[in-house]
Amino acid sequence: MLLDLLPVPAAVVALEGSRLHFEAVNTPFRKAGLGAIAAESPLIRLLGEQLRQFLDSDETSHDIAWQFGGEADFRYFRATFSRRAADRATCKCLVTLIDRTSELRTVHSLRREMATDSLTGLPNRSGFGDAIEAAVGPGDCAGFAVLAVNLDRFSRVNACMGGLAGDELLISVARRLKGALRGRDVLGRLGGDEFAVLLHLESGPNDALHAAKRIRAALATPFRLSDFEICVDCAIGIAMGEDSRDDHEDLIRHAQFAVKRAKKSGKTEFYHSRAFDIAREQFGIETRLRRAIENGQLTLSYQPICDLGTGQVTSFEALARWTTEEGVRLSPDDFIPVAEESGLIVPLGRWAMEEATRTLAAWGAAAGGDCGVRVAVNLSAIQLQRDRVPQMVADVLARYGVAGSRLTLELTEGAIASDRDRITHTMLALKEMGATLAMDDFGTGYSSLAYLQKLPIDLLKIDRSFVTGMLADRDKVAIVRAVLSLAQALGMQTTAEGVETNELAQTLAALGCTYGQGFFYAQPLEASDAYALLASRNAWATTSSAMAATRAASGNPSPIH
Repeated sequence: MLLDLLPVPAAVVALEGSRLHFEAVNTPFRKAGLGAIAAESPLIRLLGEQLRQFLDSDETSHDIAWQFGGEADFRYFRATFSRRAADRATCKCLVTLIDRTSELRTVHSLRREMATDSLTGLPNRSGFGDAIEAAVGPGDCAGFAVLAVNLDRFSRVNACMGGLAGDELLISVARRLKGALRGRDVLGRLGGDEFAVLLHLESGPNDALHAAKRIRAALATPFRLSDFEICVDCAIGIAMGEDSRDDHEDLIRHAQFAVKRAKKSGKTEFYHSRAFDIAREQFGIETRLRRAIENGQLTLSYQPICDLGTGQVTSFEALARWTTEEGVRLSPDDFIPVAEESGLIVPLGRWAMEEATRTLAAWGAAAGGDCGVRVAVNLSAIQLQRDRVPQMVADVLARYGVAGSRLTLELTEGAIASDRDRITHTMLALKEMGATLAMDDFGTGYSSLAYLQKLPIDLLKIDRSFVTGMLADRDKVAIVRAVLSLAQALGMQTTAEGVETNELAQTLAALGCTYGQGFFYAQPLEASDAYALLASRNAWATTSSAMAATRAASGNPSPIH
């Protein structure tokens, strides 16, 4: 029989009236469990309607993918209906089947493996996204939320106890998280020490908050690793489905964005679109700032710092200014934090040092060799950590022939505390060049008197938050007086920021403050205007001091203005 010569399951199916029956089936067809009686065959039961449509049509061939059975025992065939054109009137056709079950099971297995975290057995990033796709229908995101859970201290466990201990901790965390969730919630591991939960909401945001509390409670008990008991906390960010705009991947990204805010705030945070928009704006600023640094589009302005006793300009603080290509002038408060976060503060700081030193050299040349003032340049914590600052400063000074004594380098309390040993070594190297070292914004951070005494700091800058409005606030006067007493005890000079009136300048001078900086003297100026101010004010201050000395000698002193 020709049918038995076919190596694949095959059957001749005929249609009589509305009933389908087998005219013949071959041995592979029977062995495949497809039966020899049409009424009992899954082929007729499941594909009968499609067979009838084919036999009623003018087609001579038709291919379909046919899968039946449960998840564990499914079968997959490629079915082909075929007949000769001359047999159309007889209403019968040949059905041949190519068994692809093994191939498809292998594909499914690989997909499951690719979508599963091999350590915890949970869905990985890809598998978790698939779970969202399967659970959340188009336009139905409002009933769901995603929680991103980021473990604290996991990197320390890995570093101190090894990778095996870290793996054991992750497995234990996964078990506890699973136990803290409801049966239909989906837990996944996005990678590293970050997990994610797909929540089905019944009571809105409260369900997500309750889940976050259960997760924290589940992690509250210490984990036993070797001979140690390790406490692990976590940061949790929540993204509500209604904010995803039907893009399921957005749910994950938004939750991860919220968890970054949670790390800073120490509490569970919801995703807010405005925060995401701000982050996008900052990325835009970063891109434009990088171009501006490369193309030399930034400038320095110089704000005078004056002796409170004589009124003479003793130095200028160099302040970065940036006008974008669109003509928008951005405040340093807008772009300096972006520069620090992105690492652009290193090339920006190098440029500022170069430009400030070049300006000092130009002023010296204009004054016939010595302009008589210093220029203060800010050094950020990131720059101190990542750059070879002493070598960079030495190279710039040598390039322009400027003495190190003409530089004041300002560091914040946070920069000094970030890596005390390294920063101390850097400060000593800068001090050897003759530079003046100033602690900026003193009193706003977390100063330690122990290291303040040991570091080679020459000057404390009192933050404007204590100086502005000081005359009407006894508490501020007390703080300023205490800082001035501390500086005097440690042999340091002081500069008060935010000096806006003559009365305030005189009061600070009476309290013992050395220098003042603020709008009372001048706003930040371009280099040429700063030099003009230097020439005029110092000439006036010299004359004023001489007149004051004359009055004092004649017994008729007058207040300094």
